[in-house]
Amino acid sequence: MDFTKLRVGDKVNLNGTVFTARDKASIFLLENDFQKIRNGIIYHCGPLIKNNKVISAGPTTSARMNQYAPELIKKYNIKAIIGKGGMDEKVLNALKGRAVYFSAVGGAGALYAKKMKVVNVYKKEFGMPEAIWEFEVRDFPVTVTMDSKGNSLYDEIKEMSRRKLNF
Repeated sequence: MDFTKLRVGDKVNLNGTVFTARDKASIFLLENDFQKIRNGIIYHCGPLIKNNKVISAGPTTSARMNQYAPELIKKYNIKAIIGKGGMDEKVLNALKGRAVYFSAVGGAGALYAKKMKVVNVYKKEFGMPEAIWEFEVRDFPVTVTMDSKGNSLYDEIKEMSRRKLNF
């Protein structure tokens, strides 16, 4: 799928491979060459796994990965990031012409777990939430909230919050 054709507000059911990457994983990816993630999708998620089965895998807040995302997008030609809460202007600029940001629903970790299976885990020594998990997802529901054309739902929300509603 060519994610650059998607626009803010588009709803998508993803099918394919995603890799989790939170703080430690992001630093590792920037400092090393981890080609498996090239042209891939990063999911900001700290999953709960038991006996190699996904128990819960909801999104974590993406803003704390703002400092890593622009370079990760460029270094690995990342096609999409999944998380919650959006990301900053630098990330939005890094997405232009190449990638999108998908929002997943916070609190829906058990639902998402049913849509994914573990393929592999890398950097286990980082601990379960910080390791790089490779998942195969099927019918994984997300919404484009930052697109490759520089549009951001979060900018629209900021603008709406400036307007006052009197009733």
